[in-house]
Amino acid sequence: MMTAHGKMESTIEAMKEGAYDYIEKPFDIEELKIIVEKAFMDVAMREELNKLRGVTAEVEEPMIVGKSQKMFKVFKDIGRVASKDITVLVTGESGTGKELVAKAIHYNSNRRTGPFIAINSASIPKDLLEAELFGWDKGAFTGAKEKHIGKIESANGGTLFL
Repeated sequence: MMTAHGKMESTIEAMKEGAYDYIEKPFDIEELKIIVEKAFMDVAMREELNKLRGVTAEVEEPMIVGKSQKMFKVFKDIGRVASKDITVLVTGESGTGKELVAKAIHYNSNRRTGPFIAINSASIPKDLLEAELFGWDKGAFTGAKEKHIGKIESANGGTLFL
């Protein structure tokens, strides 16, 4: 707010209504530049904070932790592939955190607002895997009393982790 009359009441009211700062005429141009720069920086920081709050609110625990060079490379790779709309193959031995990596990719990608659906393929009998992935219609097999949407369709707009 810029004013020629430094009345306290109007200054307080302007600040309540959203004025960023207050400066009286005559003013120093350098002071005005500093105030404007601070206002732009404040807006940028608020936008970044809101963006980070949105991402962290959606991230599920536990998060991946590590300080080694190899983990740093994993984090870098997660960031690199999360920024692209591509299919990703995560490999590794049992218990190495493949699902955590998949979740990190999902929650750092443009698909983060979509569902993350994980399927342990080993726990589904071979003869039911196709039906679980693609779904089925009512009466398609014994016991199919209603239509069932498959995991692939359910993951639309999100991530399917097999």
